[in-house]
Amino acid sequence: MRLMTMICCAALAVAGCSTVYRSSDVIPGSTDGTQVRVVPLTGETVIQANRAPYAPQSLPSAFSQSAGTGAGLAGRGVGVLPDAPSTQAGARNQQLVLNSPPPISPGAYRIGVGDVVMLATPSTGNTLEAISGLLAAQNSRSGYTVQDDGSINIPDVGRVRIAGLTIEDAEELLFQRLVEAQFDPTFSLEIAEFNSQRVAIGGAVGKPAVLPITLTPLYLSEALAAAGSVAAANIDVTSVRIYRDDQLYQIPLADFYSSPDLQNIRLVAGDSVFVDSDFDLNRAERFFEQQIRLKQTTLAARAQALSELNTAVSLRRNDNAERRANFEAREALGASDRDYVYLTGEVDKQTRYPLPYERQASLADALYDAGGGIARETGDVSQIYVLRASSDPREFGAVTAWHLNASSAANLTLATRFELRPDDVIFVAENPVTKWGRTLRQITPSLITTPVAAAVN
Repeated sequence: MRLMTMICCAALAVAGCSTVYRSSDVIPGSTDGTQVRVVPLTGETVIQANRAPYAPQSLPSAFSQSAGTGAGLAGRGVGVLPDAPSTQAGARNQQLVLNSPPPISPGAYRIGVGDVVMLATPSTGNTLEAISGLLAAQNSRSGYTVQDDGSINIPDVGRVRIAGLTIEDAEELLFQRLVEAQFDPTFSLEIAEFNSQRVAIGGAVGKPAVLPITLTPLYLSEALAAAGSVAAANIDVTSVRIYRDDQLYQIPLADFYSSPDLQNIRLVAGDSVFVDSDFDLNRAERFFEQQIRLKQTTLAARAQALSELNTAVSLRRNDNAERRANFEAREALGASDRDYVYLTGEVDKQTRYPLPYERQASLADALYDAGGGIARETGDVSQIYVLRASSDPREFGAVTAWHLNASSAANLTLATRFELRPDDVIFVAENPVTKWGRTLRQITPSLITTPVAAAVN
């Protein structure tokens, strides 16, 4: 009996000496100079809490910059056609031999570098006249120029390589890319300017010219007419020479006029046509050599420009990569200025949760992403608080405790809509059983050791 009395006295003494475990709690009102206001989370109070101004931090510009495009090469073209060699005096009256080029069928027109394509939408009242500003209006002839890398650059869609494709194949590819970019792909593809495939006409013609190859076949008679027709006084010594694929073909003008088949010879991209009125083959060859040198010079200039562009793109890409790596290193070392919220109380891990860049974070994000979720055995889901100190210097000790009662699972939807602010503290209280169990674990050793020590003494 005396031992039991001593045990009870020891228990009261231990409790009185404040050795029993004391856990944190949210106490409304004024405590130690801190004014605490507890506000239950509801649909209306969530809206109120989210009104607190906050702009998420932004990533450095290096994370949004690209290395660049090939738009700087768009102005490079074939160049000005050189003048035809001067007419030499003294024609050599030789027999002209017919050597016409073989028939050729180049197939459907294929889009090339320099072509200008237009994406047009129907003009009906119930159809979008433009796809989010990407497609040119039907009455507008401006479009997209095929760059040196064979692609067009459509805003919000990106670069689409269409060089070498027929119009049908290009429409199908653009349809897929617009669908992937979530645009309504109601459009038609047209070629507004034909700049990639050309035929040179020179010699004894009214006006030497460079003619484009379009969707309509270009025949020899039409090409000569477009160049001002043949300007030769003597058709018996005049011939039309075609240079194609390193081969030189000759058509006497007399045969040309008398044969519809010769007049309807179809010209293809890269052909050079020269009308020789004095039967000087050497002069014609010099003309074609000029055309070849012009093309070689143009190709060399394009190759040089592409090399310079690749170098510039590589430098910009390396600069962006270095800026990103430096930023990530500062992040890893904690040298960057980040916004955090803090998780404490009955959570799996006492930690801080960095607020993300360029977007808002919710209470649910912090509870389930930070590895510090509610402790299942000890946490009280009905007592989840977000403690937010007042930003007003005149209310330095004022704290608003936004209280979430998650004992009803439906209230967890409020956690997904409650926006966090820098320096918020997320606190989860312990459940009553946990508090009592911890108290017993601290009292029990004292109940045993204190009476025994008293009995020995």
